[in-house]
Amino acid sequence: MSRPETEGTSWNMGEVLCLVLGGGRGNRLFPLTKDRSKPAVPFAGKYRLVDIPISNSLNSGFNHIYVLTQFNSESLNKHIARTYKLDSFSKGFVEIMAAEQSKDSADWFQGSADAVRRCLKHFNDPKIKYVLVLSGDQLYKMDFRNLLRFHFANKSQITIACNPVPPDQIEEFGIMCADTQSRIKNFVEKPQNESAVKGMSIKSDNKEFYLASMGIYLFDKSVLDKILDNKKTDFGKEVIPDSFSKHSTFAYVHKGYWKDIGTIDSFYRENICFTNFLPPLDLFNEEWQFFTRPRYLPPAKIEDSHIEKSILGEGSIFLDCHIKHSVIGLRSRILEAVRIEDSIIMGGDFYQSIEDIEKDKKRGIPSIGIGKGSVIKKAIIDKNVRIGEKVKIINEKNIDYFESDMYSIRDGIVIIPKNIIVPSGTEI
Repeated sequence: MSRPETEGTSWNMGEVLCLVLGGGRGNRLFPLTKDRSKPAVPFAGKYRLVDIPISNSLNSGFNHIYVLTQFNSESLNKHIARTYKLDSFSKGFVEIMAAEQSKDSADWFQGSADAVRRCLKHFNDPKIKYVLVLSGDQLYKMDFRNLLRFHFANKSQITIACNPVPPDQIEEFGIMCADTQSRIKNFVEKPQNESAVKGMSIKSDNKEFYLASMGIYLFDKSVLDKILDNKKTDFGKEVIPDSFSKHSTFAYVHKGYWKDIGTIDSFYRENICFTNFLPPLDLFNEEWQFFTRPRYLPPAKIEDSHIEKSILGEGSIFLDCHIKHSVIGLRSRILEAVRIEDSIIMGGDFYQSIEDIEKDKKRGIPSIGIGKGSVIKKAIIDKNVRIGEKVKIINEKNIDYFESDMYSIRDGIVIIPKNIIVPSGTEI
């Protein structure tokens, strides 16, 4: 196939296959990943993390998408099936491809490269010329058509999307070194100090940065087949570093907002950012929409409440409460005299009827939502949590780490896992 003109968009989008990686066990996001995979974790009041790479792909015109899953995948599977039902005439699809046992291997995916390798046998459509590998747990906006144009213009066989990061963040990422033509000549996976990446920095506005791999890879399909013809398990640690001497590998620099959601602290901070007047990721841009499951919920209902600098999810009810600098998810029920600050309330998967609420009251069980007179500060309340009356979740002792059946504390942030009951009068 001849490569298309770099300024045009005339290539066949069906030649690009997008693979969204479902991630590993997500231990650093526990307990949010106790019953779900990382890409299925809710964010910004109504979305799930996996909606980001899928939306970027669809907005870029790439509608042949597989989501590779294995750990705690039920929630993610349901979300994909209920959300992404593409027009049959477009021949596009968004489908789950789960880890499977076979005669060749009875193990689960051992890493990102292993996951793609073991699914390659299913990608035998001769029309597929390029494979775009994406992470399922990052926040960013990227037009992948520009990435593809860069790939074509440089006659690249492997293109790695990179983002400039300051020196104090290099330990979190794979760091690239590229020449003046953007060809990658060195790579260090998660260096522990600057001496390990000496001479690899770049200057911008008189500041020093390093090129961090975003975990977004564009491959010529024929090259991908070759570099995975082995037992290497991880792209960042093994496959990519070994590719430079054998294949034309280039760095595509993305200078916009990009965050890897790998820890409770990063998840909390990036969610709270959406309460800013100008959040780093624009969810209001109708020219580049972020898609999620259409639930057809009623508007939020607010009665005698004070709400400032917050996001309110659809179908929520607020009764004489105070909400400040917080993200409130779908179907949340916040009762009288409740005060919520600097917190993420994920809401509920369903509504309780008046009859069910009365039954719970007779049994002494709080209803789903936040009970009267409760105070919540700097916390993450997962879905379907029942918080009784006059509960305090404020981490008054400033504990940095704690683990129990009812709650966890990570980086000073209190997390109440999904479906937990917090009795009235509890203080955390």
